[in-house]
Amino acid sequence: MNNNIDYENYDAIVIGAGHAGSEAGLALARLGHKTLVLTINLEAVGFLACNPSIGGSAKGHLVCEMDALGGQMGRTADETLLQIKMLNLGKGPAVHSLRAQVDKVEYHKVTKSIMENQDNLFLKQGEVKEILVDNGKVCGVITATNEKFGCKTIVVCTGVYLKSKIIIGEYIENIGPSGFKQASFLSASLTKLGFELRRFKTGTPPRLDARTIDFDKLEIQVGDDNIQNFSVLTENKKPNISPCYLVYTNENSHNIIKANIHRAPLYNGSIHGVGARYCPSIEDKVMRFADKERHQLFLEPESASTNEWYLQGFGTSLPVDVQRKTVQSMTGLEKTFIMRDGYAIEYDCIDSTKLLPTLESKDIDGLYFAGQINGTSGYEEAGAQGLIAGINASLKMRNEDPLILKRSESYIGVLIDDLVTKGTNEPYRMMTSRAEFRLQLRQDNCDLRLTEYGHRVGLVGEKQYEIYKNKVKNIEKVKNIAKNTLKPDEKINNYLISKDESPLQTGATIESLLKRANVDIYSFNDCFHIFDEFDKSVLGEVNTEIKYEGYLKRQQIQIDQQNRAENQKLDPNLDYINIDGLRIEARQKLSKIKPLTLGQASRISGVNPADISVLLIYLKKNFNN
Repeated sequence: MNNNIDYENYDAIVIGAGHAGSEAGLALARLGHKTLVLTINLEAVGFLACNPSIGGSAKGHLVCEMDALGGQMGRTADETLLQIKMLNLGKGPAVHSLRAQVDKVEYHKVTKSIMENQDNLFLKQGEVKEILVDNGKVCGVITATNEKFGCKTIVVCTGVYLKSKIIIGEYIENIGPSGFKQASFLSASLTKLGFELRRFKTGTPPRLDARTIDFDKLEIQVGDDNIQNFSVLTENKKPNISPCYLVYTNENSHNIIKANIHRAPLYNGSIHGVGARYCPSIEDKVMRFADKERHQLFLEPESASTNEWYLQGFGTSLPVDVQRKTVQSMTGLEKTFIMRDGYAIEYDCIDSTKLLPTLESKDIDGLYFAGQINGTSGYEEAGAQGLIAGINASLKMRNEDPLILKRSESYIGVLIDDLVTKGTNEPYRMMTSRAEFRLQLRQDNCDLRLTEYGHRVGLVGEKQYEIYKNKVKNIEKVKNIAKNTLKPDEKINNYLISKDESPLQTGATIESLLKRANVDIYSFNDCFHIFDEFDKSVLGEVNTEIKYEGYLKRQQIQIDQQNRAENQKLDPNLDYINIDGLRIEARQKLSKIKPLTLGQASRISGVNPADISVLLIYLKKNFNN
């Protein structure tokens, strides 16, 4: 441990140590940069301020992609999980998503410990007051206690803390989530630097005392056994140690809310921030979906070391007496004691279109932004941005080309491209429907898609890289074995008949059998033991590639077409205002976003195919492209 700490200069400073800040800080430090991570409270490091879970639909993809790039979130989730489950198994493999119920207390402890013991990383409690810029380039920060730290790059990961306030009924307090103090000063500094701030809102439900819940009246939800973890480095898989439960609202619950809707901050004008449509509060659900007789909620444990349970789906800012009455109107919760009241939280964030695809500011050299400051919601979206911002800050200091992931190769690429190209007018959440090529972007092949990038930048170590190379090698072995021909005999035909498939009359390859609707590689191998030496993840990959071969080929053609547009570079200083033939809206939008490629230009809201055709003609005429 280096005790001669220089309090003057660092290679990088990360502002915030939530999920974006921890990923950014760890990435920078692991890549050899002396990194200072400043957090408003050391107890907020890696803190799960809202739901005590990692992953979920599309979000599980993000976590596995981070792992493939050398990120930390998946490893920590695996280490601290209480229950793990694969969602959407009744649907196709494109939307299968891991979700883990994690121990909120342990997740914070593990994250903090990892950061405290990481070489090159210095974790300090302190609030940043001002970002210092010299000749258009960041050079340091000043804290609220007037400490000054110099640096080459800064990653802003302030989460929901900027001028945050919580709202519970008529009660309003200028604090951050879970009672942590707000960040009072940095908003003014960002405004001074030219960033236009927006006001967004999110919320959280009440936490209930487990001793007062009648679990026998509720529907139990258990985890899945023998499924993959988030990280390929996880060797000792933890068992599912805690179930979750289903809870339902009813007519009485809805009547209580309706009778008190005039007291709801969301409806009486107390809330000014923009919330997310896809994650409405319980009062919003009741009012907007008046025809629904009930709403499904989930009861989830916060930690093995506490009696607090999280009532997912019941986000609210209703007055505390209304929260209590509504909760107690539901079956199984009649005598429930609320340990923490639900609340809404408003906070400042920036316009993400002011950023490059690297997440660096277009106007200030060396200044990066990641997480909810960019208008997103969710731990996973934050962590993914933090990792990419940290990587790109490192690559910039190393004078190497940045890492910009394409939409066609990762959900992270979709997330960042959406933010910097389209922007967002409400808290942005990753969903599978946002990805055009989601059959290619499955959760099971994140390592195949992204490990090479992680190894190239230096975050994926040799152990993880060897796991990846062995998987690639074994996939090819299984594919080759699958080309072998089987002759019709009693065993194979009995197997096919048991699967409601026609028996063989002539020889057929294993591959052709696996393309049949009711045959999969797992049941086939259980019967014939041809692939016993291979890992389940390898078999799953081959099974999907064989079954969806036609769809994957068609999607690859579309990807190749999109990539041609992505390879058509654009000068960020191109004068769109004076390009004849472009509509005025297109000129304004292109001038604002300053796209780096023709593909990015085509995805800007307000730029249509005719505008792209005009732009192509202009480029060919003036640049011989």
